[in-house]
Amino acid sequence: MSLPAGLEAAPPAECTWLLRCLARCWHPGSLSCCGAGKGVWQCLTDGLGVSLVHSLYLLSPGVKDGSWTVLQLVEALGSCLENTDPRTRGRGIQLLSQVLLQCYSLLQEKEVLHLVLFYENRLQDHHLVIPSVLQGLRALSMCEVLSPGLAVSVLRAIFQEVHVQSLLQLDRHTVYSIITNFMGTREEELKGLGADFTFGFIQVMDGEKDPRNLLVAFQIVRDLIAKSYALGPFVEELFEVTSCYFPIDFTPPPNDPHGIQREDLILSLRAVLASTPQFAEFLLPLLIEKMDSDLQSAKLDSLQTLTACCAIYGQKELQEFLPSLWSSLRREVFQTASEKVEAECLAALHALSACLSRSVLSSDTEDLLDSFLSSILQDCRHHLCEPDMKLVWPSAKLLQAAAGASLRSYHRVTCSVLPLLLEQYTKHPQSSQRRTILEMLLGFLELQQKWGYVEEDGSTLLSLQAQVCSVVFSALTDPSVQLQLVGIRALTVLGSLSVQLVYKQPRVCSAHITLPTLFPPGSEAAMEAAGSLAPIYPKVFSGRMVPRLEEELQSGRESSRDHCSLQQRCLQALAAVSTHTSIVRETVPVLLQHLRKVEAGNAQDMVSVCQSLHRVALQCQQDAEGCWYYHETVVPCLLAMAVQAAMQESAHPLLGKALLEEEVLAAMVPIISAATTHLSPELAAQSVSHVVPLFLDGEVSFLPQNSFPCTFQPFEDGECLEAQRRLVALLMAFVCSLPRDVAIPQQERLLRELLVLSCSCNCPFTATTAAKCFAGLVNKHPAGQQLDEILQLAVNRIEPGLAEGPRQMQALTLLLWLGPAAADGFSLLMAESPDVLHKGCHADVRIMFRQRFFTDNVPKLVQGFHGAGPDVKANYLKGLSHVLNHLPKPVLVTELPTLLSLLLEALSCSDRVVQLSTLSCLQPLLLEAPQIMSLHVDTLVTKFLGLTSSPAMVRVPPPSPSPRPSPLPLPSPLSVPGCPHRRPALCPRAYQPAHNSGKCSCSGLLPAPPCRGAGGS
Repeated sequence: MSLPAGLEAAPPAECTWLLRCLARCWHPGSLSCCGAGKGVWQCLTDGLGVSLVHSLYLLSPGVKDGSWTVLQLVEALGSCLENTDPRTRGRGIQLLSQVLLQCYSLLQEKEVLHLVLFYENRLQDHHLVIPSVLQGLRALSMCEVLSPGLAVSVLRAIFQEVHVQSLLQLDRHTVYSIITNFMGTREEELKGLGADFTFGFIQVMDGEKDPRNLLVAFQIVRDLIAKSYALGPFVEELFEVTSCYFPIDFTPPPNDPHGIQREDLILSLRAVLASTPQFAEFLLPLLIEKMDSDLQSAKLDSLQTLTACCAIYGQKELQEFLPSLWSSLRREVFQTASEKVEAECLAALHALSACLSRSVLSSDTEDLLDSFLSSILQDCRHHLCEPDMKLVWPSAKLLQAAAGASLRSYHRVTCSVLPLLLEQYTKHPQSSQRRTILEMLLGFLELQQKWGYVEEDGSTLLSLQAQVCSVVFSALTDPSVQLQLVGIRALTVLGSLSVQLVYKQPRVCSAHITLPTLFPPGSEAAMEAAGSLAPIYPKVFSGRMVPRLEEELQSGRESSRDHCSLQQRCLQALAAVSTHTSIVRETVPVLLQHLRKVEAGNAQDMVSVCQSLHRVALQCQQDAEGCWYYHETVVPCLLAMAVQAAMQESAHPLLGKALLEEEVLAAMVPIISAATTHLSPELAAQSVSHVVPLFLDGEVSFLPQNSFPCTFQPFEDGECLEAQRRLVALLMAFVCSLPRDVAIPQQERLLRELLVLSCSCNCPFTATTAAKCFAGLVNKHPAGQQLDEILQLAVNRIEPGLAEGPRQMQALTLLLWLGPAAADGFSLLMAESPDVLHKGCHADVRIMFRQRFFTDNVPKLVQGFHGAGPDVKANYLKGLSHVLNHLPKPVLVTELPTLLSLLLEALSCSDRVVQLSTLSCLQPLLLEAPQIMSLHVDTLVTKFLGLTSSPAMVRVPPPSPSPRPSPLPLPSPLSVPGCPHRRPALCPRAYQPAHNSGKCSCSGLLPAPPCRGAGGS
């Protein structure tokens, strides 16, 4: 007989014994009445000498395409399934079960019925047969045509006939899978079993040890509870069969292919234990016991489980155990040295208070929250008054954890604690003690922010607001800087709570904020506080604080270092409070006036004002009204000042205006950009209609103070116009930040002018900004013939310029902003441009452009490196390191191994930029792919040791007694704890005589602790 069509090329023989054995038992007579039976017999008998897998390969298609039925297959297996040898019976059932696992979806209801009855009967067979029987039942449990009642019948048979825990792990897992399948599809039938189903599962799970099975078993228990299966009298038994694993003590074996972690089991078991209040009377004593354990892991697990349970427990479940729970939590917080344990204790206390706060009380029910909080106050309150203040912070943390659970608990705790803290603040004269007390008070004030300020008679803060504000104001004027900082934070919180006393005393509030902003070291905190309070009290700050800061700026004091620092802080404070449109209208004129005042001074003063203006611009972006006010006020003013300075410079070149210096213009660029990016298209179009004609046609009518001595012509030739051409940087900041859908007037002419300027200007700053502006406009230009013509025009300009000549650098700069070029340019191309080509300026940034650039160019760099001479190789390494350094980290880790040999070569390069860039590339690989790096560890460490003595890698050391300069830190994954003398590659001087003197010769090479001497290892 031949094989069925398509099966002539059979796999090689593997388990010939199986079908040989089956063939001895099978007989064709039982199927002689049907042609299909002959096909079954043919496939079975022709399967002699092939594996079980191939037998399935022969049989399953026949069942799937209807050539024969599963019942005919059972008849064909006839005498094999009835053989007196259990091994033979097992092999026959194994083959049948494997066919069913592949074809269960094709079975008919009648077939399923007969198969279920057959398999149930086989559960009473020899123990060698049971695994195969369970596999068959697993296949049948997935059938959709399973008749009603069969699921219950199968589970009853398994519960009664199979001692599950005597089976192998895989077979036990099969039983859990059968139960899971039936619970998913036959829920109502199983619930009809009542508590018998729960009891049966308890018997199945009892004694399970394998983590793979436990994860499934825990899920079944969660489903039993979540889907309201009847637990009956077996609640305690179900708890015992699961809680015996608590706390989880499991360490996965090395190279575990299943990937089950201890945390997986912990979370799965916790979900079971915290799934029903019915477990409370058994679980809470267990948790209290484990909280007293010496093992930190047991403490943490118990506390986290308690916190999870509080989400579903009520007053009834907790009542009996509250004193013991509080005792354990208090002891741990007072005594523990572990921050983790303390944090979990506080979280558990918070959860307990929240649970009691949620309980609905009847007229005859005791208010457990009140009695629980009374116990906490009784045990903690007196510690707040102790002179040594040893337990002040633990007590305060416990009180704050309980108070933060609900508004009711907050009122209960604060009405007792806040008056006491205010009293203690007055009693303690020392600033350090006052700071501690005020920090505790601040903690309670911050809790109030969760619910906002509540204006009611029962509010403790309302009744004590005068005393609280008095304490805070006194802290702000205290000589102790640390106490001032806490006072500033407290005042910020009070302001956010709309405390009426703060609101009614604007002079006091603004004074207490203004003074710290002017004098360090509390100035930064005060500015942050002012920025938070300003939107709440805009009139207070615009009417009190801004005038005071303006007065300081306009004071005619002598120019000294202290005065300059004071003015710097005034500028920063003006920017910090500009968080409301009404305040912006007051601060912006002050800043612009000061900018005009320092225009005749040095560049650094102007940069400081520009930085403050930039911060205000960023803070205005989310408010449309403030953004437009800022734009129409600041941008024309900056342009007018720049144009005025440029024209004066053109007429009198020796004046040397500070405003025209590169660093000042560079500081103006982000101001104009930030003021433009968030404009609506309508307002942006209105603005661009003025700015572009200014640069193309000299139209200055929209500028303030527009009576200029000559015409503004930045794109005209002439040495006297060089100062005007520098202002193209401001044009770049504006047009490259416009929304994409804003039409730019005379765009083609503007592009041509920029192209000419970028290729012909002798000033590198002007040429670069013109090239960047050109690139930004091209990036947003719609595709089409006009864009093609512009690009072709650029190519025609660039190609001749790249040849040796006076304009080579200008052409190269333009090319860098339009496409890839020389080594240093790769960094420019891969990095995000801060002022032109980034999403914040509405540029068209293509997805994964860095990956595409890598794919297109790195092979060329590698090829060029291998073909280049010794003097040029460093350029290829520099370009490669720049490209890799800007790749996304996941891509970098994937690609670096193939380029590792070149990177190791780059570490030997004398160029410091190459060295630093290469180290940045290697660091993620050291962290993410240690198995690859382990192959090169000797080479790497040798290279790193060489870098520590490289002059290019040495920092200028700060003044210190040590004459030796400090090297730059090497990647931390290769830091070696102790002196690694046993590895010559790590410590090449380990065996020199200096080591015998008891001194470690590698102390200057690796960031390792000192060696233990000559005998150390």
